[in-house]
Amino acid sequence: MTIEDDAEYEDRLAKRTRERDLLARQLYEVKHKHADYIETVRDAIADSIGRLTLAPVDPPTWQELGGQRRQPEHAIALLSDMQTGKLTPDYNSDVCRERVMRYAARIVEIAEVQRAHHPVDEITVCMLGDMIEGVDIFPGQQWLIDSTLYDQLFNTTPAILADFCRYLLAHFEKVHVLAVDGNHGRIGRKGQYGPMDNADRMVYRILGLLMRDEPRFDLTMTDPQGERNWYMVGQWGNYSAMLIHGDQIRGSNGFPWYGLGKKVNGWASGGIEERFDDLFMGHYHQLGRMPLNQRSVWANGSTESTNTFAAETLAAQSEPSQWLLFCDPDAGHITASYGVGLR
Repeated sequence: MTIEDDAEYEDRLAKRTRERDLLARQLYEVKHKHADYIETVRDAIADSIGRLTLAPVDPPTWQELGGQRRQPEHAIALLSDMQTGKLTPDYNSDVCRERVMRYAARIVEIAEVQRAHHPVDEITVCMLGDMIEGVDIFPGQQWLIDSTLYDQLFNTTPAILADFCRYLLAHFEKVHVLAVDGNHGRIGRKGQYGPMDNADRMVYRILGLLMRDEPRFDLTMTDPQGERNWYMVGQWGNYSAMLIHGDQIRGSNGFPWYGLGKKVNGWASGGIEERFDDLFMGHYHQLGRMPLNQRSVWANGSTESTNTFAAETLAAQSEPSQWLLFCDPDAGHITASYGVGLR
């Protein structure tokens, strides 16, 4: 390297050093200005807030905490698809009883929560069918039951329902039951007996006899001549709901959404004489709510579990559950809904 090369290198190095120092000063100035800006903003905010005076929030009064009684509401419990007598790997008549009574206890617990805000003096139990399993409505059913039709009709199911209603009577001023038939209540195969020969209907009649001395209890079911007790419309003040079992709706691979829209809209537009706001149904053993414009379909669950037929055929299972609803009779709509798990 020559002397001239050394001089040129020194000049380049000095130039780069000056550029570095210039950039360092500029960066420092930017950071300093930014810090000054942030500090200025902080000071302005602190000064503004310091001039504000907020009055302390008054504590709630006793009336606001629940002491004042507000508009009463009505409890509506959906009970369906108990299928007493059915036998699966973890379900039988004893498990059915246990879960139905657990449902009764949870109804009362939830009602107490509601009562902290408003009265809930009455409850309607909408029994939506398939209260028994039956014994011969499809081939091979005799291998999937733990009791005879006689036991299902006279020993297990009415006793479970009576105990359920009596438990509610101890916690509500009045207990009402609205009841429709399910397809598992059918005696024999389709068409073998008349549509009025339905075991669900017999169970409801026995329940009425068991509860006949309870003045705060009443049971209503339709009894059309030569027809199945397939629907009714319940009325709670300005709110109403159509009750069906649900086998009237044809499903597609287990999902009856199109069928629901078609049938419910048809019934609402004159397919039945009565008007209704919502529809309650069981049958599909799936807890769900389906809005249809201004109406809702409340699809109830089941007390059963581990349905091997549903697993194999529909690739579906559902946790044992039932709907508990609360309605404002004056406003005419549901105010709260609880999907009550029964495990």
